[in-house]
Amino acid sequence: MSERHTHYPAWHLKQHGVPEDLCPVATELTPMLPGDWRSFRPVVDRDKCVKCAVCWLYCPVQCVEEHAAWFDFNLKTCKGCGICAHECPQRAIIMVPEAQ
Repeated sequence: MSERHTHYPAWHLKQHGVPEDLCPVATELTPMLPGDWRSFRPVVDRDKCVKCAVCWLYCPVQCVEEHAAWFDFNLKTCKGCGICAHECPQRAIIMVPEAQ
């Protein structure tokens, strides 16, 4: 940072804004959800699911959605950690590679 930009009082910033040469050129930020970088995704075997809600309780991002007879996953927010599959007492959830 150059010497001339070491201190700007708040009133100066409110009145004049942030100097253009103080900030780097902005890039467009796109929201990134956990599902955008996931490498494995959960798949529910609906015949095995007894709707015990253990997957729902352990999911760190709360992506488990309740349906009439089973639970499913919101893949936009699922980060693919596999905790749901590990904790499922019925082994109704498996993690498959995202490419499948």
